[in-house]
Amino acid sequence: MSHKRLIHSALNLAGFAARTMASLPVGSLAIAAPVADPQGSGPILAALIWLQGTLLGNLATAAAVIAVAMVGFLMLSGRMNWRFGATVVLGCFILFGSAAIVSGIQGAAGMAR
Repeated sequence: MSHKRLIHSALNLAGFAARTMASLPVGSLAIAAPVADPQGSGPILAALIWLQGTLLGNLATAAAVIAVAMVGFLMLSGRMNWRFGATVVLGCFILFGSAAIVSGIQGAAGMAR
């Protein structure tokens, strides 16, 4: 596999991970767990919380740092479109800030009532 194809594959994987994680309701898991826990959902909820911790833990932080560094280097060297690079960086912000985003939306929805 050529160098360019390897970098393109890594960036596609990073973008897919960012879009997938951004679509998950990360903050709502921690808030909804103690309030309404249906019968028999304990193992499922525990698995989702474990998945959230794994995907937002040290491994995800290291992967995001490497992805942003690669994108920054490629953008500065003129090998990547600035718009695509900005979407990767924005995806990382959404990924790691999703709990705060959900809390803000829930707070705004609570104030509107």
